[in-house]
Amino acid sequence: MEGEYRYDPLTFSVTDAMKADYDRLGYVLVRGLLDAEEMKMLHTSLEGPGGIMDHAFMVDDGLQKQVGLCIWSHPGNDVTGMLARAEKTARTAELLMGHGEVYHYHSKVTFKAARSGGSWRWHQDYGYWYNNGCLFPYMCTAYIGYDKSGKENGGLQILPGSHKAGRVDHDREGGQFGVNEERVQQLAKVCPVMSVELDPGDALFFDCNLLHKSDANESDRRRWSFLLCYNTKVNNPVKQHHHPCYTPLDIVPNSAIKTCTNYTDMTGKEFMNPDTDQTTRYNPNSAVQK
Repeated sequence: MEGEYRYDPLTFSVTDAMKADYDRLGYVLVRGLLDAEEMKMLHTSLEGPGGIMDHAFMVDDGLQKQVGLCIWSHPGNDVTGMLARAEKTARTAELLMGHGEVYHYHSKVTFKAARSGGSWRWHQDYGYWYNNGCLFPYMCTAYIGYDKSGKENGGLQILPGSHKAGRVDHDREGGQFGVNEERVQQLAKVCPVMSVELDPGDALFFDCNLLHKSDANESDRRRWSFLLCYNTKVNNPVKQHHHPCYTPLDIVPNSAIKTCTNYTDMTGKEFMNPDTDQTTRYNPNSAVQK
């Protein structure tokens, strides 16, 4: 895959070539950003007793299926917080964007049950975040594979280079905002669709204007993903909303991940309440499907 790199804990850095790929393609893919031990820790944090997924909820995809979400505002001091604050995630996002200091905009888990998980429409993250008072697209996401994922089980699809089209209009369908399909088809002629195949621990860092989607999961394998979203200090939102305004991020060395023993203390994370969220519609009769 173009724009692909391999993480080496001894030598990894954001090189000029990597920055150039991010600017040109709207993404870079870093294979093996999280190792097997870190993924095991993340698994315990998300799926262990008293874990983060106790705060999950479901969203209607407008096509009679549902996708799952769990969203929180601040990193906290648990394992997921260390992952969000680590040099290899936060600093990499900061250097790829090149707009100075970053802060944690939010983290989330998206999940699709086997055979029944819904889809995400073509959209840009900035299509949502623009309406939150973020004046500039100085924002990015580190999309980390949790389960092995690809097109077969509703994995991520992107239009490489589409971030250069700038923000495009979105409309609501079901519990989601998405881009007009005709506009997507035109962009796909010059930015051909690419399916992103991820193993657990692989990370796609992508620009907030990169168009992306994922289809329904018709396979026998579930598909979960772990996402870290970053904004920049200079892009502090001009209005209060359901995600944080600028909050200094205490970036920690990568070693802080494996020395963390906190899996259940969620102090300060501020989980999203779907009843008051501005970008989703919650069906209170829907059970979370893991």
